[in-house]
Amino acid sequence: MILDELLDVAVHAARDGGRVIRAAGTVRAIGHKSSGTDHVTEVDLASEAAIIAYLAAARPHDGLLGEEGGARAGTSGLRWVVDPVDGTTNLLYGSPHVTVSIAAEQQLPDGTWRTVVGVVHDPSRSETFTAARGRGARLNGDPIRVNDPVPLDRALVTTGFAYQPSSRARQAATVVALLPRIRDIRSHGSAALELCWLAAGRCDAYYEDELAPWDFAAGALIAAEAGATVVPLGSGVLAAGPALTALLLSDGTFHDAVPR
Repeated sequence: MILDELLDVAVHAARDGGRVIRAAGTVRAIGHKSSGTDHVTEVDLASEAAIIAYLAAARPHDGLLGEEGGARAGTSGLRWVVDPVDGTTNLLYGSPHVTVSIAAEQQLPDGTWRTVVGVVHDPSRSETFTAARGRGARLNGDPIRVNDPVPLDRALVTTGFAYQPSSRARQAATVVALLPRIRDIRSHGSAALELCWLAAGRCDAYYEDELAPWDFAAGALIAAEAGATVVPLGSGVLAAGPALTALLLSDGTFHDAVPR
């Protein structure tokens, strides 16, 4: 029953954050983080504040890890991992590829954390992707499933790019090596959305090798519960149906390009 409660809390909190995004007018950067193009906006801060307020009221004993600095220790053995605006650059440019990502994690006896609930809310399309561990993945309540099997030369692959020039150069080399082998490649600027679109069959694979935990915690569970194999890739993930994952890992592209 705790999974039902956590899922309900995550959905409500994500939609609170989504309402902040939908209500935003002109969006301007007010600061930056890892580089001059890694922006923070007032919408990021307001969305996180709305999400934290709901979580604190609903689950006051849980811990919290938020992208914009919201953090607290908990006593319940559970914590919330929050990305209040996944796709801030898209938000600045008026692109609709912007989501709210919330995961609930359980602390294991060895001190590591395991995601048990994931919610990714896409406010521009009124789409809410959800998953609870062992219960499958859903989009607005309907079950979703990854495409599998998919031949490598028919695979539509999505990815994202880091902010540092040296990382981008390495990631570009991966694209150069991969692109001739696949159908095509896309980059929409939201790791959470890419993973959920994979789960819904809107692409066939997703990879990104430099991510923070809040970027993929919810989306990775949703993809896995939709039947994807999700494997670590640098500090990020590679995810696809089982057959395609094996093909992507067997040709050497990621072994050569990604630091381990």
